[in-house]
Amino acid sequence: MTKIDVVDNHGQFTHLEQRALRDMGIDTELIDNETPPEEIDADGLVLSGGPDIDDIGRCGEYLDLDIPVLGICLGMQIIADELGGRVGGGEYGGYADVTVELLEEDDPLTGSLYPETRVWASHADEVKELPAGFELTGKSDVCGVESMSNTGRDLYGVQWHPEVAHTEEGEELFENFRAICEE
Repeated sequence: MTKIDVVDNHGQFTHLEQRALRDMGIDTELIDNETPPEEIDADGLVLSGGPDIDDIGRCGEYLDLDIPVLGICLGMQIIADELGGRVGGGEYGGYADVTVELLEEDDPLTGSLYPETRVWASHADEVKELPAGFELTGKSDVCGVESMSNTGRDLYGVQWHPEVAHTEEGEELFENFRAICEE
């Protein structure tokens, strides 16, 4: 059975991320973001959202574990920041129902949702510049980088929250991540 752990970055939806995975029959644990990397025993990780990029514990070290990582909201910003991208305040802030234009039909995480999906966004900051090796896979009218992928390293990020009911195809996105973790 595939095991995907959720790294707790103290976000408002962290427990919903774990519950969504559990409800899909995925073995999952909620782990503290200070957990030493050598103690992680999972096929994949979800870096949860959270309120503060300065309170991310050891998340940067998890990007080198050679397992797939999905960053959600702040989790995506952590990936970008740790790998040389740029994160900053959004022009609009994304606290609403948003239509995301998906750009890559063959992306393993978001491709099955192509050409667009409706999502729930809840953020003030956003990725302003992608890190080297990442591809822009989704954008919206309120956020220029709604999703990104580095398939060579199995690192993925979405600015929105797939775990909430307002996101139409959230479970499908999690199913896609499970498939990535099972490869």
